[in-house]
Amino acid sequence: MTATGEMIVPLMGTAASVGLARTLAEARLCNWDYSHILDDALLVVSELVTNAAQRTPNQEIRVQISRDAGGVILAVWDRDPQYPRAVPQRLLSLDDLDLSSEAFDDNGGWGLHIVQALSVQCGATRDPAGGKWVWARMNPFVS
Repeated sequence: MTATGEMIVPLMGTAASVGLARTLAEARLCNWDYSHILDDALLVVSELVTNAAQRTPNQEIRVQISRDAGGVILAVWDRDPQYPRAVPQRLLSLDDLDLSSEAFDDNGGWGLHIVQALSVQCGATRDPAGGKWVWARMNPFVS
């Protein structure tokens, strides 16, 4: 943690890291008195960490939670140089989903759309040391 309250935490790219990242983000946001954006921010953190863990399973990922004059930045680093791509948007109904145990995981791919909808800005940035940061900016100043 830095003097400004920025937090960068290394985690392993596993499903368990999602819950840990949410817990850390919740503590930081509550400490900053931003509990009014907590639900949206925790969903964004979940999506970013899930994507990083899927792209780089059992490898190091990093979760960053910071703030500046423009709001809160939620970011996740992983080693994979490829930027994430959102699945094409389309209207879904329950009839479109295959909820069988064999195909249940094939219903995903909507996380980046969720991140885009809940953040005021989001993107991906290459890290000069390798890999990339996928980030989202949340605005805690507007209710």
